[in-house]
Amino acid sequence: MTAVPDDEFVPGTRTTFASLPKVSLHDHLDGGLRPGSIIELADAIGFALPSTDEQELADWFEDSADSGSLPSYLATFDVTLGVMQTREGLVRVAREFVDDLVADGVIYGEVRWAPEQHLTRGLSLDEAVESVQEGIELAIDDARAAGRSIQVGQLVTAMRHADRGLEIAELAVRHRDRGVVGFDIAGAELGFPPRNQLAAFDYLAHQFFPVTVHAGEADGLESIKGALFDGRALRLGHGVRIAEDIDIDRQDDENTYVSLGRLAEWVKDREITLELSPSSNLQTGAIAAWGDEIVDHPFDLLYQLGFQVTVNPDNRLMSNTSISRELALLTDAFSYDLSDLEVFQLNAAAAAFLPVEDREDLADAISDGFEAAGA
Repeated sequence: MTAVPDDEFVPGTRTTFASLPKVSLHDHLDGGLRPGSIIELADAIGFALPSTDEQELADWFEDSADSGSLPSYLATFDVTLGVMQTREGLVRVAREFVDDLVADGVIYGEVRWAPEQHLTRGLSLDEAVESVQEGIELAIDDARAAGRSIQVGQLVTAMRHADRGLEIAELAVRHRDRGVVGFDIAGAELGFPPRNQLAAFDYLAHQFFPVTVHAGEADGLESIKGALFDGRALRLGHGVRIAEDIDIDRQDDENTYVSLGRLAEWVKDREITLELSPSSNLQTGAIAAWGDEIVDHPFDLLYQLGFQVTVNPDNRLMSNTSISRELALLTDAFSYDLSDLEVFQLNAAAAAFLPVEDREDLADAISDGFEAAGA
């Protein structure tokens, strides 16, 4: 895969994908490291890498992740997590992560990560969250110094196979006024339903704290149901397999006629946001039922039916991608234009874990940016 060049234009315009104002909702901190930084951080702590050549290491991540299996995809994180166990490592990774969002035209981003995976060298949970926040704030200062602006919130994540959900939920709420905007569960989806973390979700509901849940990626409709009814999720992390609840009745040259099951109808009618990540969904086999190319992704079906679709990178390192690249791939596959790309960003702005006034301001900034791009 090749990242979108900074000068690649949206078809029919003189506007680059990278220059468009964007919102990133599903973007993992431990999936967005720079290969060169991994090498330097690993050298400082004596951590062994598959390669100490920057390009070879980048290729290793992409090739290892491109397996069609979520467990194999997740195994690449052993390397990135290995260099994110100190305050210095977390501050640097978080700062560069946000710097790279700014370079990609992101004006609001949510950084999701699991503090419980960063404790092997003595950090406490709170110290880990504080370290990431320090890096985020340094990057916001970097952007301001360069005449740019970005808002960033942390999504504190609990690993669904572990038994720390309530503890991590309490951590998230403890930092709600110090950078943390929401809660997530991630990791191996199949066999670890949201109901296993019910105590955490009950606590979060009583705290009026927003939740997104990984669901509908490595497991199907039952996982999505669990995210909605046990997790009280306001958004679905991926959620692509909601398309399993859509039957295509018939097609002609101009139209596709479908029937929605009750779950798909609920997700659509309640405008529950889908955090779709096209390249990642290909790599992990999440869309294997529909095909193995971007054009086979049910993204366009969901969009045309009125679902709240958003475009996300998931793990920029593993997929060698960015939001700009994902938008370019979708534009090429489905002939989208500037107005379509704006809808995806407005959907994301409406779903951001922000107060309503801030979401309205974010939507205005997006609309202003797209209006200028189309002029």
